[in-house]
Amino acid sequence: MENSEVIVIKMGGVASDNLGDAFFQQLRQWHKENKKIVIVHGGGHYISKMMTLMNLKVEVKDGLRITDKKTLELTRMVLLGQVQPLITTAIQKAGLQPVGLNAGCNQLIQGDFIDQEKLGYVGKVTQIANELLEILFCAQQIPVIAPLGVTAKGQWLNINADEVACQVAASLKADKLFLLTDVPGIKQKNEWLEEVDLLQLNQLLKEKIVTGGMVPKIKSAQKALLAGVHSVCITDAINSKGTHILNHIHALSSV
Repeated sequence: MENSEVIVIKMGGVASDNLGDAFFQQLRQWHKENKKIVIVHGGGHYISKMMTLMNLKVEVKDGLRITDKKTLELTRMVLLGQVQPLITTAIQKAGLQPVGLNAGCNQLIQGDFIDQEKLGYVGKVTQIANELLEILFCAQQIPVIAPLGVTAKGQWLNINADEVACQVAASLKADKLFLLTDVPGIKQKNEWLEEVDLLQLNQLLKEKIVTGGMVPKIKSAQKALLAGVHSVCITDAINSKGTHILNHIHALSSV
């Protein structure tokens, strides 16, 4: 599989509510160009809303949702029963062929606990079984993946969607990874940066110019680039410039 054929898009749960014409036009264009498209979706907004309705306490530690058994079941229900169908239905209406996937599909996302005592059923990705994705690519279908994992013993885990997207992109050696968020990119001194390389990114983290929810995105992007993904774009819309993050070797060669 050629690197240039693969594009991975990560969208948050709220982003799935705002799938506009420009988004689908871009998907259709890539589809015509025979690009292989993968979508990884989050759903934190919906999960928190449902937890509040069910009188469950929302707790976050180091950017990760503390997940007990009740929260895990609710998370699975919201991601697979609410958010994923919203996205797949919208893509289908746009004339494309989505396929909703979860960790249980051919052990797609294999994971392990991060720290069960502190975080509960929160995991990290140990392996992506991308053979299924390649089969779907051949059928010109678009995999839509929920950020859940399964351990070797069959225990389901709640995994950060940015990490899942980056691990999927890395496993496929994707050409581009889009991390869709609620801001237009990375900001420095009141200016949105158009392009940074890994060396500059480390400096932004060191000087704490990048803070809050952007930090885990940046760290996930770093892992993806070091694993062979060509470029990562952090943006609020797929057709916006956003901030492109390049491996410094690629960045220098493009000057």
